[in-house]
Amino acid sequence: MLFQSLLAWTAALASLGGAYAKLDLSSPNNVAVYWGQNSYRGSGNLAQQNLSYYCDDPNIDVLILAFVMRVNGAGGVPEYDFADTSKACPLFNGTNLPNCPQIGNDITTCQKKGKTVILSIGGATYSEGGFASDAAAQAGADLVWQTFGPPPVNSSSSSSSSSSTTTKPPLRPFGNASVDGFDFDFEATVNKMAPFANRLRALANTDPSKQYFLTAAPQCPYPDLADQEILNGPVSIDAVWVQFYNNPCGLTSFQPGQTTQPSFNFAQWDTWAKTVSQNKNVKVLVGAPANTGAAGSGYVSISQLQQVIQYARTFKSFGGVMLWDVTQAYGNPGYLSGIRSALTQSTSRIYHKFRFPAHPRPNFGVSCAMKYDTATIVDWTRPSQPSRRRATQPTNTSYFRAQDVDGTAYTARKSRVGHGLPSVPGAAGSLGPGGALVPVVRPTLSAGDPGAAAGPDVVGQRAVLETHTLTTEYPDWRAQLAAWDVAEGRR
Repeated sequence: MLFQSLLAWTAALASLGGAYAKLDLSSPNNVAVYWGQNSYRGSGNLAQQNLSYYCDDPNIDVLILAFVMRVNGAGGVPEYDFADTSKACPLFNGTNLPNCPQIGNDITTCQKKGKTVILSIGGATYSEGGFASDAAAQAGADLVWQTFGPPPVNSSSSSSSSSSTTTKPPLRPFGNASVDGFDFDFEATVNKMAPFANRLRALANTDPSKQYFLTAAPQCPYPDLADQEILNGPVSIDAVWVQFYNNPCGLTSFQPGQTTQPSFNFAQWDTWAKTVSQNKNVKVLVGAPANTGAAGSGYVSISQLQQVIQYARTFKSFGGVMLWDVTQAYGNPGYLSGIRSALTQSTSRIYHKFRFPAHPRPNFGVSCAMKYDTATIVDWTRPSQPSRRRATQPTNTSYFRAQDVDGTAYTARKSRVGHGLPSVPGAAGSLGPGGALVPVVRPTLSAGDPGAAAGPDVVGQRAVLETHTLTTEYPDWRAQLAAWDVAEGRR
């Protein structure tokens, strides 16, 4: 049986090498880009380069090869199109499958440099419509695995008691290179994709040598009609890069400073991740056009995208940003690096909801400190005694106090405390009973005192904070303390 022979291939792979994959499913800072369609149509260095050219870019974690257009193509083998890169390769006899060992070398090079390389199936020119039956879908997955997954240990032969036949070795366009997973990017409804994806998952689970990923690229309207068979529960997906463009729910509908978005629907995809997805730890990445001409509509400037990232970070499922495509990004200098900067620095500039501790007496201000890891500490202080002084060293008491407050008052969103400057108010009032959920709107830096902000009076159990000051603009708290001391004449 073909599946059993595939298991025999993969059972011996643990000794062939370790895992290289860089896609970090525990991180919100992933950057994935599509490669293979040369959509920018530039010349020179702005034309599509070999895959390995982009693997030296520290702003890229995941490269998605686009696209496999047919699973069962001419000659009974898959077909793929990587624009000029694959057009330069000869075809295997009797097929439309380009034989591109250089791409295989590039895949291995990228993996050794810590990049994840995923092969995408679908695209605008995919026309197979899926499979006629579960058995056909599973056979298609076996074929894809043989062609692009780990190589067989040796040329296998099969025999039975009644006959002996030699199994034709699979055609492998990338030689012994193996991709790190498979992406589903369908523009129209396809049939029997759940059994296809589940067979790929089963095959991947037999290879202990590295981690494999299954991903999808739905459009932002929910539910996505093209991919819903995969996404509505039967398949364990590791990440989705939602295409927030070409639709009213896309990036251009995002309203900065609003914790509830009327049209931009990342929150709806976060709900899908928590309630519908088989994998409740699935990551949702914001998919964006990398340049003005990368999509029909939906491109936003890097400053606008940075605000979207700040908002999306408040959701547990957020996993980073996906760009279409790498040539468009390279034709738009600063876009990739701007995304990386926003992902790694925006933890101290987020739109954040937290449980606001209401004070039993009115006319009290509030001092807030946003930790580098997004933990929020709130202390009540009299307006006549603002919290303008900070401890010159973060004491253990400060950390314990922060953890106590986080554990008892902020039940809506708990975050780990660390890597930031502990807040030590000069005249703290007692914490009252927990109040209502209050959004922090439009966080800004205070020019005079980066460590204090005043809130309005408390009305019953509810208070609305109009401004919020962030104390961890700089990860190095010692440098920030020194700057405060100089500004206030203490040094």
